[in-house]
Amino acid sequence: MYVLLSAALLPAALLFLYILRQDPQPEPPKELIKAVLAGIGICIPVIFVEGAVEALLFGGEVQAGTLLDAGAQAFLVAALPEEGFKLLALWWVLRRNPYFDEHFDGIVYAVCVGLGFAAVENVMYVFQNVDAWQSVALSRALLAVPGHYAFAVLMGYYYSIYHFVSRTPRTAACVLLAPVLAHGIYDTLAFSSQIDAYIGSIGFVVLIYFCIKLQKIAQRKVTAQIQRDRDEQPFDQA
Repeated sequence: MYVLLSAALLPAALLFLYILRQDPQPEPPKELIKAVLAGIGICIPVIFVEGAVEALLFGGEVQAGTLLDAGAQAFLVAALPEEGFKLLALWWVLRRNPYFDEHFDGIVYAVCVGLGFAAVENVMYVFQNVDAWQSVALSRALLAVPGHYAFAVLMGYYYSIYHFVSRTPRTAACVLLAPVLAHGIYDTLAFSSQIDAYIGSIGFVVLIYFCIKLQKIAQRKVTAQIQRDRDEQPFDQA
């Protein structure tokens, strides 16, 4: 049991430590813990909402027969509810947080929320597939958990841009739409395996490529926000 739990939690823990090490001015531990707990806390309402959406739109459990089915399942059942609740959790964490005073902070707190959610989701997947837990844990460590990390980076990036730089409707929309789009594409490619083996194989290859590109985009967002804070530092000290 402890081996399974460690395998499920380790990917999120490593990414959590990674993003914290990138922060030039670390956030208070209690605020980071609050963000992680918020991500964990939204798991329950997400499960209920996803189940309700699935029942309402698809009459129960969905088995993708076409790419359109896979896309509908990916965006409407998974991406939109999950990223919507993550944004709600992020807003709750940051709305009265006096330490939210740098561009990079948005990414840090969003990643804490996203990885809190991803850790619980990973535990559920690993323990639901005990007979094949090694392959499930490995595949999710390489794809799903880094995916949630990247979705969170996108959300945190645009959240900070809206808060500090540009309070436009377009920027506000990107706070949710950017992670939903990335999450939806990821899940559509992952769900393509339900259609048939041929399409699933192509989908898997495209998914690997998409994940590599997504991590590169996430890293650029991280670098850009750190640089913004460095550029503004002299003015803050003047």
